[in-house]
Amino acid sequence: QVQLVESGGGLVQAGGSLTLSCVASESTSNLIAMRWYRQAPGKPRDWVAAITSGGNTAYQAFAKGRFTISRDAAKNTLYLQMSSLEPEDTAIYFCNAYVSGPTGGTLDYWGQGTQVTVSS
Repeated sequence: QVQLVESGGGLVQAGGSLTLSCVASESTSNLIAMRWYRQAPGKPRDWVAAITSGGNTAYQAFAKGRFTISRDAAKNTLYLQMSSLEPEDTAIYFCNAYVSGPTGGTLDYWGQGTQVTVSS
């Protein structure tokens, strides 16, 4: 079972930047994609950005132009570079690994999350 550990969250002023990291306990040959989600207080968990095993990326509209997802497969590490942060970006950010299951279907693995707080 893959374990994911996020880091890099913190308190930043509006307009500032942060880079989140997510280290996986092992590489996964059946990886489909890795994704970042976020959850603000009182709101559902929301997808932020994704990167496939082939390196293709996708972003939610609010993240385009401000956030960059990347992955270092050799280090089993996923990144999310965030800039021009706004108070609305305040949330717990979660790392997700989306993999093919051993008998078909798919599996999701989640990290414990890292808090990002943007002050106005």
